[in-house]
Amino acid sequence: MSATALARSINAGLRAALESDPKVLLMGEDIGPLGGVFRVTDGLQETFGKDRVVDTPLAESGIVGTAIGLAMAGYRPVCEIQFDGFIFPGYNQITTQLANLSYRSMGDVSVPVVIRVPYGGGIGAIEHHSESPEAYFAHTPGLRVVSPATAADGYTMIQQAIASPDPVLFLEPKARYWDKAEVDLETDVDLSTTGVTTGLHAARTVRSGTHVTVAGYGPTVKTLLAAAEVAAGEGTELEVIDLRSVSPLDVDTVAASVERTGRLVVAHEAPVFLGPGAELAARITERCFYSLEAPVLRVGGYSTPYPAAKHEEHYLPNLDRVLDAVDRAMAY
Repeated sequence: MSATALARSINAGLRAALESDPKVLLMGEDIGPLGGVFRVTDGLQETFGKDRVVDTPLAESGIVGTAIGLAMAGYRPVCEIQFDGFIFPGYNQITTQLANLSYRSMGDVSVPVVIRVPYGGGIGAIEHHSESPEAYFAHTPGLRVVSPATAADGYTMIQQAIASPDPVLFLEPKARYWDKAEVDLETDVDLSTTGVTTGLHAARTVRSGTHVTVAGYGPTVKTLLAAAEVAAGEGTELEVIDLRSVSPLDVDTVAASVERTGRLVVAHEAPVFLGPGAELAARITERCFYSLEAPVLRVGGYSTPYPAAKHEEHYLPNLDRVLDAVDRAMAY
């Protein structure tokens, strides 16, 4: 094992998928010699050639539409959308075609397309470069929506996503791309049906606690762990859950935790209004009504467009906002 950044671990996962299956290919703007804006595909075209690591025109609808056709022909395309805010030109292809083809054909047509999306804020970017559009896609039946929070998950989850028979939106927290963690790049990733349908979507308890459950995914997990450290110094033990998947949601893992703690705070960078946290709050309220000591609280983006870079620290769910929600939950 070695300390590896999230961007490098995803690169290693893509390399492993390309090596193991000749039907896997990568598509996207500037992913070849440049290696992508964040260098996630660095060196892959050099190894596998221009036919398998394809630099595309600047046309997201064309990228996704071509990937759908390739998938129907037996390939496993992995598309890169350069930034989260640029996915919307391909939104129609994703939600009306990609998400529906398998259902529409009663399972006769498989479209194993992965769409990689660097998302979230915290990098001081300009407009349309820091958004969190996951709720749009989680609301669409037929799509799997996942987000790794750690380098180890980046390596395993990208391979499981590519092995999935269903289309997967793979959300990569760009502010965490260079966070390092121990990763075993030689480990055998479970690419069986169980690994893809269960392992890819299983939430994970990353810190045990007794007073309040805090849950998030992608970029917020690091924030929740930092909040847990501060809270512990004040005598409050937070149980931190990395959801890992937005759709489907692993409600069982969260419910089991809430049945012990009696409280839940959900955090994500997407706006709170109709965000993924709303679905989890409703499910937990239904499942754990008699265990809850306080209402489920949510921390996230505000109901405004993503602000200019100099204001994003006020918009994002930071440590103070998470701890404030914890205090409010404990006050009941």
